[in-house]
Amino acid sequence: MLEFIFRRASLLRWLPAVLLAAACASPSAASAKAGPATVERWGTFEIELTGPKDGNPFVDVSLDATFSQGDRNLTVLGFYDGGGKYRVRFMPDAIGTWTYRTRSNHKSLDGRTGKLSVTAPSPGNHGPVRVAGKHHFAYDDGKAYLPVGTTAYAWIHQPAALQDQTLKTLAAAPFNKIRMCVFPKWYEYNRDEPAIYPFERDAAGQFDFSRPNLNFFRHLDGRVRDLMKLGIEADLIIFHPYDEGHWGFDRMPPDADDRYLRYLIARVGAYRNVWWSLANEYDLLKKKTPADWDRYLDIVAKQDPFRHPTSIHNGEPDRIYDPRRAPITHLSVQHPNTGLIASWRTQFDKPVVDDECEYEGNFEVPWGNISAEELVHRFWVGFMGGGYVGHAETYAHPKDEIWWSRGGALHGQSPARIAFLRRVIEEHGPIEPLTNSWMWTRMPAARHGETFLVYYGPRQPMRLTWMTLSQFPLSKDGNKPHPRWRFQLIDTWNMTVTDLPGVHEGKISFDLPAKPYLALRAIPVR
Repeated sequence: MLEFIFRRASLLRWLPAVLLAAACASPSAASAKAGPATVERWGTFEIELTGPKDGNPFVDVSLDATFSQGDRNLTVLGFYDGGGKYRVRFMPDAIGTWTYRTRSNHKSLDGRTGKLSVTAPSPGNHGPVRVAGKHHFAYDDGKAYLPVGTTAYAWIHQPAALQDQTLKTLAAAPFNKIRMCVFPKWYEYNRDEPAIYPFERDAAGQFDFSRPNLNFFRHLDGRVRDLMKLGIEADLIIFHPYDEGHWGFDRMPPDADDRYLRYLIARVGAYRNVWWSLANEYDLLKKKTPADWDRYLDIVAKQDPFRHPTSIHNGEPDRIYDPRRAPITHLSVQHPNTGLIASWRTQFDKPVVDDECEYEGNFEVPWGNISAEELVHRFWVGFMGGGYVGHAETYAHPKDEIWWSRGGALHGQSPARIAFLRRVIEEHGPIEPLTNSWMWTRMPAARHGETFLVYYGPRQPMRLTWMTLSQFPLSKDGNKPHPRWRFQLIDTWNMTVTDLPGVHEGKISFDLPAKPYLALRAIPVR
């Protein structure tokens, strides 16, 4: 969404973040530097090589490595990391022995070979997220993944103490994905210069888009790994319109865009918790053309052998980028009506994540002032539609420490209710929307196997009369619904699940509390 209002802050408060970024060491779970190495499945193996440092190694030197196991070959881009050091990072997806061979236009980096031994993953390491079936997600080991995301666009560009507070907040929050910008943000409530920039400056003080700032990217490395430790997917927004020409990162020439994208893929692509969001509000990036987005997608398809989830997020509700183009894995959309998710699933046959359905808060603009009740309601409607919904918070703050932009602390009432929804869904797994009855156009319903959920939302009936179960699809093992059911009443706001008395069959009738935001779960009894 577009957002306005100026605020400035002293650059002195950035000094802790500068020191932190400079202290970030180059990460690796294992390094080729010491010879044959052991790394866990879906961990990060790193080759470190010494090569030329004269001229501009970011442009002049090419490097990649092909990793092989049996008849499988995966080629990974390398990158320059300063001081004559070059790195290639690899995320092995299979246990056993792998070999590698480097390729470069510089003799000192070319034809280097080695081996790595890949062991079983450690507890909590389920691998990268993949599309499961057509409309859902799972980790590479098959464990279901239900994205319950949040947005804090510029949290890694804040002072160190605020970044640490963000991580502490996330550790206690229900979110397992965060949308975050790579580039800093020059926007309302965030008009501060960052401590470190993504590119070095030339002698004239202009950004040199051919020279990445290594402190910046080492800091990004560290924050992605911090999220990995928390079990949170880093949905990296690669381009965004919130620069307004202030730094020029939103209007770099095509060769600079491409070089930056390849460097980012090489640098963080071997981390299992990375997602690629080619843009936030791509249609508001007025300097980019349709050909640019096609080219970026081609680069991701060619240069990311790990096949991370990939999307392009829209600004205007009617300008959803066509997700049928490879390597887009899912829709990442912005729309206040999460009831459209079920139809998008049908139209595009891919998972749908409404990452921005408006925010809980008190901003003066409509997208930033919906109530917690309304945001939780939109979550339930979206999940019942067989998709996923994202959170953010926009409450005014005396220091402009607003979660949606800077991170920090959460103040709203929706996160606890979102955590409750996540627990309810995870009790049985991803759900499929029901579309076989006019009734479900008014009250969304879904199923997992033979268990059914009906969400009443703002409706507040005093009695439930389950005239028949004919509205439900036929059971998997016969030609008619199960004749006997037990029911649970779910209060989505007060976060309670109440077992209703009895086992029911035929004509069913019982009283309800006549209040909004209830759901009913029907469980077959054999």
